[in-house]
Amino acid sequence: MIWDVHTHLAGSGEKTPEESIARLIVAADRMGIDRLVVFMGDPWSYDPSPADLTRQNDQVLKALDHWHHRAFGFVYVSVNHVEASLREIDRCVRDGPMVGLKLWVAGRCDSPEADALVLHAQGLKALVFQHTWIKAQGNLPGESTPMDLATLASRHPEASLVCGHVGGQWELGVRAVRSASNVAVDLGGVDATAGIVEAAVRELGAERVLYGSDAPGRSFATQLAKVHGADISEADRRLVLGENLRRLLRPILQAKGIEA
Repeated sequence: MIWDVHTHLAGSGEKTPEESIARLIVAADRMGIDRLVVFMGDPWSYDPSPADLTRQNDQVLKALDHWHHRAFGFVYVSVNHVEASLREIDRCVRDGPMVGLKLWVAGRCDSPEADALVLHAQGLKALVFQHTWIKAQGNLPGESTPMDLATLASRHPEASLVCGHVGGQWELGVRAVRSASNVAVDLGGVDATAGIVEAAVRELGAERVLYGSDAPGRSFATQLAKVHGADISEADRRLVLGENLRRLLRPILQAKGIEA
């Protein structure tokens, strides 16, 4: 069982959300990937307005209409527009088919504004995926680091959070969130470097490591190679490839009556 925690509609080269996800599914089938988590639309924006959040979430909803048996949607939200984001969470998660939240680079996740979004997600049993990166030349304005996410996690120990990209500089990222037991790490989007999976499993435990690709910006094959080629046990590999994500999503899937 392989569940991918990190895919997008943008970058597929297709014209519609329906065509974009169909292309993703074709590629996923070639690689034996059973389920995809999809978030954000096309084109995406660094600091989306409330209208743009709605536009992009509508695209994901359209994609899910055809592939709800293969894909899960996360609602795109922003700490710069808390009230609008809360409305989008209600529309897409509480009253819709989505099962998680996606925050990107509009504002850092350790800001007080993030608290309302995480608390609302927690109440709905939704998983929160936060993009993180540590850049040598400095992050984008509003771009979160794993350290920022660890701060947020400490304020909400009952919430389920995912550290996107393992922070980019994964040697620092896994250690930054090590003490935050409610944070799992996403392996997607960084180069297929030897040692990344082993380090995450060693520092965090296999139960906190999730396979993700960041497709179509990255290929399923290269991102899966990190896990398949890792020097870890087969039991741990199964956890990373899908069992962990299934466990993290189980509360909201059960609440929605979704079998998976």
